[in-house]
Amino acid sequence: MYDVYKIREDFPILGREVYKHPLVYLDNAATTQKPRVVVDSIVKEYYSVNANVHRGVHYLSQLATELHETSREIVRKFLNAHSTSEIIFTRGTTESMNLLAYSFGEAFLKDGDEVIISVMEHHSNIVPWQILQQRKKIVLKIIPMNDKGELLLEEYKKLFSERTKLVSVTHVSNVLGTINPIKELIRIAHEYGIPVAVDAAQSVPHIPVDVQDLDCDFLAFSGHKIYGPTGVGVLYGKEVLLEQMPPYQGGGEMIQSVSFEHTTYNTLPFKFEAGTPDYVATTGLAKALDYCTTLGMENIALHEQELTRYAMDKLNQLGDIRIFGEATEKDAVISFQVGNIHHLDLGTLLDRLGIAIRTGHHCAEPLMRFLGIEGTARVSFALYNTKNEIDTLIAGIERVRKMF
Repeated sequence: MYDVYKIREDFPILGREVYKHPLVYLDNAATTQKPRVVVDSIVKEYYSVNANVHRGVHYLSQLATELHETSREIVRKFLNAHSTSEIIFTRGTTESMNLLAYSFGEAFLKDGDEVIISVMEHHSNIVPWQILQQRKKIVLKIIPMNDKGELLLEEYKKLFSERTKLVSVTHVSNVLGTINPIKELIRIAHEYGIPVAVDAAQSVPHIPVDVQDLDCDFLAFSGHKIYGPTGVGVLYGKEVLLEQMPPYQGGGEMIQSVSFEHTTYNTLPFKFEAGTPDYVATTGLAKALDYCTTLGMENIALHEQELTRYAMDKLNQLGDIRIFGEATEKDAVISFQVGNIHHLDLGTLLDRLGIAIRTGHHCAEPLMRFLGIEGTARVSFALYNTKNEIDTLIAGIERVRKMF
């Protein structure tokens, strides 16, 4: 049985008050709260195991290395990757996408080549390609969407040409909550022989993700969005592609040998992991993934989808509200505006009631321009949220609306 109130006991911060109100935390798309098991693992490692990983011959270094590489195996298993060589630790989705744009760009792209992204991308899947565009003069092509927030597959097919080299697309929109038909997007791209990178920052925490089943070529996610520490993330890549890509950064760990005349790079995945990794954070990430696995990703998905439907119904009953993103496949994120109330005012006043939401453009300014707005209020759900919290949100919105 999925007992959300029992689960909430694992997250001490959920018991605190904000401005003398019980905290209602609905900003999970920005970052999730951390269960005790994650925080305890961080404290334990710093106090009893802390030593730099790899290369060390002493006991603590070997123990820390074992924890770090065990964490890599836990990530591999969680994503169902073929090999730990395909699991690269980064600082998060943003660094993963920058690594991909730089290294894939160096290996496979030249002036005039094309990369396909979508209108609903986060800045971290736009700006790295624009930086590459300045260096190599590549062309970005954009998948459009309909008014419900669903990508137009027929238009997507028309974007491919002999110059297309990569599709890079979000799995779940951080603004609209749309669950894109990622498996179909990948299948279509592969018909043209084009690899696909998936921004899974908003999907990995919420639904089961199997990279072999999807057959994606790359996939990125952040630890802090799936109940793990900040500053750690993952780039998954098929080994055959990663082998052909040059390192993103140079330094220690990513080398086999160095002389002033020549450097030989390390094997995968270490070729892309220059310097000391955040080996404590990787342990915390592994604990977070194990926590989700124990609860069951299918159970988490069902719980959050029920919350999403409940919140959508309650918001629609308010009247004078505009919801952005009403795709048939939608999960865990709702962006909206209430009458003529500015989203910043709404978020500020809800905060005084102890209700934490996100306001602004959500690092998706091109999408905001497509929608013809400056920003939205956004609520986003996690495995510990409840329908009672949604009722509190609705009451808070009604209270704010009366003030205006």
